[in-house]
Amino acid sequence: MLTTRIFHPSLSAGKVYARAYQTATALQWVGGLEELTIKIEEDVKKQTDYSQAGGGTRAQVNRIKAVTMGMKMQDWNPVNMARAVFGLTSAVVAGTATNEPIVAYKGGLIRLAHINPSAVIIKKGAAVVTPTGNYEVVPEGILIPDAPSTLVDADALTVDYAHSGYDVIEALTTTAPTLQLVYAGVNEAMDGVSKTLDFFRVKMGAAKNIGLID
Repeated sequence: MLTTRIFHPSLSAGKVYARAYQTATALQWVGGLEELTIKIEEDVKKQTDYSQAGGGTRAQVNRIKAVTMGMKMQDWNPVNMARAVFGLTSAVVAGTATNEPIVAYKGGLIRLAHINPSAVIIKKGAAVVTPTGNYEVVPEGILIPDAPSTLVDADALTVDYAHSGYDVIEALTTTAPTLQLVYAGVNEAMDGVSKTLDFFRVKMGAAKNIGLID
């Protein structure tokens, strides 16, 4: 039987499912993981033996100090990112903006209320501002060159545009999330035998590093 097998090598792969602790929602796959580790930290208390030369340990007590889990994630989806930065996530549906006010400044970026603008029309009063020589549309907003053709600093403009749907993450707006996790794995070194671990309550810590340019 498997439980009496002495030769028991391990090469593991698997998935992790998660949901908020004490909720009735479905457990959702968190995405690809490069690593999943569990570390147990001990607090070892020793009493020295002074009854003989050479000393040694007369008594020892081992107590569990902490158990930590580490994940190296491959998928930075909105849910994972929000959990990692103690944030809230919300979805913005595709739509349009009409007469959104902006102020022109040469040589800089003007942020809009939404990202990924398209079909952009900029007006100065009632007159339409031509894009050639005056501005460039980029995913993060409107770029105005150092020497625009018809615009000057502090020009009051309005913008009409369409935008695609996107996700918003508001970081550092909530407490550390507590999750219920399930690890569903297989041992490739033993003909793909399955193994399942339940983690009933896992308190997440904030991400120590988030690579934005790497």
